[in-house]
Amino acid sequence: MQIIDAIKTRKSVRGYKPDPVPKETIRQILQIAGRAPSAMNSQPWAFCVLGGRVLDQVRQANAAKLRAGETPGGEQSVVGWSKQSVYRERQVELAVQLFRLMGIERQDTDKRTQWTERGFRFFDAPAAIIVLTDTALKPDTPLIDIGIVIQTICLAALAFDLGTCIADQGCLYPDVLRRHAAIPDNMRIVMSIAIGYPDWDYPANQVQTSRVPIDDIVHWHGL
Repeated sequence: MQIIDAIKTRKSVRGYKPDPVPKETIRQILQIAGRAPSAMNSQPWAFCVLGGRVLDQVRQANAAKLRAGETPGGEQSVVGWSKQSVYRERQVELAVQLFRLMGIERQDTDKRTQWTERGFRFFDAPAAIIVLTDTALKPDTPLIDIGIVIQTICLAALAFDLGTCIADQGCLYPDVLRRHAAIPDNMRIVMSIAIGYPDWDYPANQVQTSRVPIDDIVHWHGL
C-alpha cells in the first residue's frame, strides 16, 4: 500500500477477528515505527504489548472496575474540550453514527453501557500496545513525538493487513495495567492501541468520519 493511500484509508477499527497476531509481526511494526521523528532524536517512547491471558486479565479487571462505578482516570490527559465547542460537536457526530450502526437507541442505557465497556476491553482485539513515556519528562513535553509514533504504528500495521484503534479507555485504570503488565513506576502510561485483523462485517467498522475542508483551516501568506 502506498503511503498516501494508507493515510487516506486508515480508520479506527472497533471490531476484530479472534485470530491472534504473531509476536514477530508486532515486533516488526514497532521496529518500523521506531523510525518516527522526534525532537532532537529523543525517542521519548516505550511500549508494553499485551496479548493472550494477560490481555484477558486486564480486560476483565477494567470491566469489573467500570461496573463497580470506579471513576476512570488516566495518568496522561489526552482529551478535554468545552461542551459548547466544535470539538464536542465532532465527538457527538461520531457517537451518533456509531450508535446508529450498532443499533443503540439514545434511551437504551444497557446497550450504551455495554458499548462503553467494549472500549475498556480494547474492543476485544487480540492484542494491545500500551504506549509509555519516562516520568522524568514533563507531562506535555513528549506528546507531539508520541503522537507521531502512534500514527506511524497505525500506518505500518496496514502493511500487515492489521487494523488499529487508538483509545484511552484501555489505560484509564492504570493500576490494572501496572499490576498485570509489571509497568515500572518510572514510566507514565500515555495511550493504548488495540490491534488485530479487522472484522469488516462488524457494524461499527462501517463508520465514515468527516474531515474539515482544508480551505477552512489553512491561512496562506506570501503564496
